[in-house]
Amino acid sequence: MLHDDVDLVLRNVRPWGGDPSDVLLTGDRIAAVVPTGAAAADGATVVDGYGHLALPGLVNAHAHVDKSWWGRPWESYGGEGGTQGRIAHERARRDALGIPGVDVATRVLREGLRTGATRVRTHVDVDLGVGLRGIHAVRAAAESLDDAVEVAIVAFPQDGVLRRPGVLDLLREAALAGAEHIGGLDPSLIDRDPVGQLDGLFAIAADTGCGIDLHLHEPAELGAFAFDLVLDRVERDGIAPGRVNIAHGFAIVDVDPVRRRDLLARMAGLGVTMTTVAPVRMRQLPLREFDDAGVRFGLGTDGIRDLWSPYGDGDLLGIAWQYARAGGVVRDEDLLRVVELASRDGGAFVTDEVHDLVAGARADVVLVDAENPMDALVRRVPRSLVVAGGQVFDPVALEQHPWE
Repeated sequence: MLHDDVDLVLRNVRPWGGDPSDVLLTGDRIAAVVPTGAAAADGATVVDGYGHLALPGLVNAHAHVDKSWWGRPWESYGGEGGTQGRIAHERARRDALGIPGVDVATRVLREGLRTGATRVRTHVDVDLGVGLRGIHAVRAAAESLDDAVEVAIVAFPQDGVLRRPGVLDLLREAALAGAEHIGGLDPSLIDRDPVGQLDGLFAIAADTGCGIDLHLHEPAELGAFAFDLVLDRVERDGIAPGRVNIAHGFAIVDVDPVRRRDLLARMAGLGVTMTTVAPVRMRQLPLREFDDAGVRFGLGTDGIRDLWSPYGDGDLLGIAWQYARAGGVVRDEDLLRVVELASRDGGAFVTDEVHDLVAGARADVVLVDAENPMDALVRRVPRSLVVAGGQVFDPVALEQHPWE
């Protein structure tokens, strides 16, 4: 079989751990996946995959690439704990660290790319101090990598929505300027007006067509009340499935099983999704309960070496490992499911197109020297090659020391 229009051949790889195959790429698309040696592509560049496991690009469904100190000297943890304390400390220190900035966002996106993240949904701070400057910086950073990483923006009001007059106007401006989503934050604990915050956000979504991605740390019944309010508005406004996401959502694991079952059933019916950063020392989102209910959720890194925490390295496979380990995931089918969430099924958090190793999909491929997806997950195997939008990247060449 001859493929004249193929630019690149990934030879002898095993998609999802299956039989040896060649992945044929044309531009930024997968043209075909065929048994190794079954197709000729005269003039194409051939990259030997050495029989490595091939997975779709990893998807970071919840990041903050605008505000890391990766690439700068060590920044000691300072300020007070808790959400309010971290917000105040960040506001006091961010200018001195060049946050937000194009170089900041570029370093974080580059590090994610090195470990296989080809799609990222990132929350970007929008407030009276920075305006929309962070969004412009993140867009420029993505362009500096030749758009190898597909980025979806959430205009995020880290310092509150209603308690800072003018923030709602900035969120509307961001949505009109092309931000794919707007965010919110703990409507009862931060703004102390959950109805007002959510009414404001949903009005912008109704007027502009943007999505909503809400940080919800509020615990137990207080958080479950916020879930109810969000779901009421989704139902009232007839918002399309997948357009509203709840991030963190700790309350979903705090409430009793019957309350959780009812919330999940309603979320599934309305197409409301969730994202988790697999926080340590906390209960994880129950994989089987979410899948049985039909509620889609994704995995994200959260902040990476930022003024909230010195932890984080941008490796989405590490987050998947953390989620699986902390949640007691051990059976093959469940380990595989976690890898699917971190790659194929996470794609919809960034774009609407199919994200898999199939003809027509964007050419996002990660190679790892592992027996199968379960092995890759539990060993957190280093990436041996990353293809993003048809561009080939050597992870070793992309490696950067955090302080350089």
